[in-house]
Amino acid sequence: MFFPYRLDTRYQLMWKPIGVGKNDGVTITDDTFTATYGRKRVVTPLANVTEAHATLDYQWWKAIGMRLSFADDGLTFGTSTHGGVCVHFDQRIPKVIGLRDHSALTVTVDDLNGLVDAINSRVAD
Repeated sequence: MFFPYRLDTRYQLMWKPIGVGKNDGVTITDDTFTATYGRKRVVTPLANVTEAHATLDYQWWKAIGMRLSFADDGLTFGTSTHGGVCVHFDQRIPKVIGLRDHSALTVTVDDLNGLVDAINSRVAD
């Protein structure tokens, strides 16, 4: 299953330079969770995903671009402010940016509930 990002062109100067486009997003298979963000990629076994939940209505300065959380070691792949899905991992994924590996990844996919349901239904199995 593929869940593309919601690409809000008002903010494309924040994500376009690293090559983010319509082919980027989250792919869930029976075995793997993959999130692409231009030239950056997170790949981990689906068994490493512990849960996912949606959050809504982000402020642009907290959500747009590839960024680290101020609160923890989480990573964001952000392309819009409508909302995102926070995906938590059992074992931290290798760092994409920053100094530490990441225990969570927030992705601003277009179908928030669809991604949450796809992850949580597979994690529950």
